[in-house]
Amino acid sequence: MVDNSPPVSPFRSAAMARGGGGCCPPMDLMRSEAMQLVQVIIPTESAHLTVSYLGELGLLQLKDLNAEKSPFQRTYASQIKRCGEMARKLRFFKEHMSKAGISTSTQLTEISLDFDDLEIKLGELEAELAEVNVNNEKLQRTNNELLEYSTVLQKAGEFFYSTQRSAAAQQREMEADQSGESSLESPLLEQDMLTDASKQVKLGSLSGLVPKDKAMAFERILFRATRGNIFLRQESVDEPVTDPSSAEKVAKNAFVIFYSGERAKAKILKICDAFNANRYPFPDNVAKQLHAVKEVSAKISELKATIDMGLAHRDNILKSIASGFENWNRLVNKEKSIYHTLNMLSVDVTKKCLVGEGWSPVFATTQIQDALQRATLDSKSQVGSIFQVLNTTESPPTYFRTNKFTSAFQEIVDAYGVAKYQEANPGVFTVVTFPFLFAVMFGDWGHGICLLVATLYLIIQEKKLASQKLGDIMEMMFGGRYVIMMMALFSIYTGFIYNEFFSVPFEIFGKSAYACRDPSCGDAATEGLLKVRQTYPFGVDPVWHGSRSELPFLNSLKMKMSILLGVAQMNLGIVISYFNAKFFKNSVNVWYQFVPQLIFLNSLFGYLSVLIIIKWCTGAKADLYHTMIYMFLSPTDELGENQLFPGQKTVQLVLLLLALVSVPWMLIPKPFFLKREHERRHQGQQYAMLQSADDSVVSELGDHDVSNHHEEFEFSEVFVHQLIHTIEFVLGAVSNTASYLRLWALSLAHSELSSVFYDKVLLLTWGYNNIVIRIIGIAIFVAATIGVLLVMETLSAFLHALRLHWVEFQNKFYEGDGYKFAPFSFALISEEEG
Repeated sequence: MVDNSPPVSPFRSAAMARGGGGCCPPMDLMRSEAMQLVQVIIPTESAHLTVSYLGELGLLQLKDLNAEKSPFQRTYASQIKRCGEMARKLRFFKEHMSKAGISTSTQLTEISLDFDDLEIKLGELEAELAEVNVNNEKLQRTNNELLEYSTVLQKAGEFFYSTQRSAAAQQREMEADQSGESSLESPLLEQDMLTDASKQVKLGSLSGLVPKDKAMAFERILFRATRGNIFLRQESVDEPVTDPSSAEKVAKNAFVIFYSGERAKAKILKICDAFNANRYPFPDNVAKQLHAVKEVSAKISELKATIDMGLAHRDNILKSIASGFENWNRLVNKEKSIYHTLNMLSVDVTKKCLVGEGWSPVFATTQIQDALQRATLDSKSQVGSIFQVLNTTESPPTYFRTNKFTSAFQEIVDAYGVAKYQEANPGVFTVVTFPFLFAVMFGDWGHGICLLVATLYLIIQEKKLASQKLGDIMEMMFGGRYVIMMMALFSIYTGFIYNEFFSVPFEIFGKSAYACRDPSCGDAATEGLLKVRQTYPFGVDPVWHGSRSELPFLNSLKMKMSILLGVAQMNLGIVISYFNAKFFKNSVNVWYQFVPQLIFLNSLFGYLSVLIIIKWCTGAKADLYHTMIYMFLSPTDELGENQLFPGQKTVQLVLLLLALVSVPWMLIPKPFFLKREHERRHQGQQYAMLQSADDSVVSELGDHDVSNHHEEFEFSEVFVHQLIHTIEFVLGAVSNTASYLRLWALSLAHSELSSVFYDKVLLLTWGYNNIVIRIIGIAIFVAATIGVLLVMETLSAFLHALRLHWVEFQNKFYEGDGYKFAPFSFALISEEEG
């Protein structure tokens, strides 16, 4: 039976209050899914099918309740061993298929075999394939030996033939010399040998092949071992031969050794074995030699036909394996994962059921209960599974339901750290802010279109590419295709604002608002221009590009814009920290973290942003650097020409005072408040405090009291921690604002590089009338644009945008100390293997 009325977990009840509690409106990615700790009690007879259905559902992360046991002590160790043996056989098949160039069928079908039948079938196929391989190896070895023998017969035959011709010629000469009576000058020994055949020495011979790299050492050792009482002749074989023992191509020398006596022969045989020199018999007379050559050739032909038939039989076996390989592999991995999961469950004392605990999303309760019921019915078990929710103080895992569009953005956030359970997720804002900040640095609508075209190809072909194995870099690009698409779209947008198409301005939204006063002012500064029309409606007026004031104007624009964007994003981070505090009912962080941080940041850099906007709107020539510096150094001095609005001096004094007050506001109250609540808990007011006090106090004090109620409250430790946090924020407010100036620097670098490539490469070479120079110029321009601007600059802007999100934005509110929800899921297992 399935219990349908679970008790409410404190985490679940907190999640149910998401609509209230002062947090943002419910969003799929804003907060992680509400999780619950559940317990399932499964009868032994339906355990396998139940875990299989839960794996198909993929919404339950089970705990290992047998962590103290070794893998061999667990209940299903023998089944896992069987799965491992079957996986070994499948790897054996895959290795041989890859060697034979046979690819597996990627089409998955229903498997008619059950696990036991598959085990028997894999064993039979392995035995058959192993037997075929052994026979094939023996035939190949014999074939290689015959090929070496054939080589030896050829080389040794050539040597004997040339030697016999030389000996016959010498014999004829000697017979001619000895036709008369022996002269006094004739050697006595030679005369004896000619007259007495019994005194001639019968020499033995050995022939074979020795590796070429060992030939010199082979000859030297033979000479020393026999004290020079041998005759050795070596000749290089034209092509490498396949060595019978190693089955590898080896360059070898053919050799013939003549020796005298059995003792010398024994030494030579030992040396041949030591140098892996293969020996082959060589007949004495020519007739036997010719017969041996014919016999070897016939055997080689027969063996070749036999080997071809064996390979064809092996290929047929491998093809039959390939047709079902993926299905078998999927079944084996599925069974192995099921038994691994079953080993995580504890066995009840009656040994008739298994008990498991794990995390599941609240929304999956009904689906899990349905899976348990189906498993009970399909396994024809007389006892149903029990499902119940447990109360716990453990921190649940973090689970976001993402799709193929949002998953890549969520991965960017998770690479920094997984969100704590139900804290605000930066991924919601990253979907827009990340590609936008990238585009601020990359703004050129020509380059943006190039990126968009490349990304649209990946998106259009995503079904085809998803089923293929891509390289590491291509895999990363394919996984982030929607991130790159958003980056490209925002780059086109900011390119229209900067009015740059490969650094060339266009009058897309109308005519320029300015015109030359006279024909001679074409290269003049903006003072030589007259405003003759309405202000250019969108983006930078094209007249700025190419003028002498272009760089100062764009520098000022992009630098101030970077500060505005940075202050806006940092304020967004602080505001999100407020919603985090309200969601977790953490009033301490609202009053002693959010409020002073907001005041400090906006008293300084919020005020600077307001001055920038006022200066833009009024066209004043006030020096903002001077204003901000002397706001600290001489706050009571008159502003003079740097005054932008009435009462500015008073406003600056108030803001400076607020900034100074906010620092001790962040530092001092929070540690004393935590100390007071700790004392209240140990003065008999614990029950009242738990009912009425903020959840934040419980969480703040939990590290000190929950683990050990008698542990002293370390006020100094808490105070130092708060001091570090305060110093980090105060200094970070300055350094983080300065860090956003990278938007200005990289945007300027991208624009100038693009301008250099256009002016100094494309236009310069186009000025020549030589078609070859023009083609070379276009090729260099295209290569530089792709290699530098579309690859290196894209990567650079991506990394800088990543840093701005991780450090400048997320450190205002994001703890990132959670852990991912990792459910038992067959889909996830197959993805990891793929």
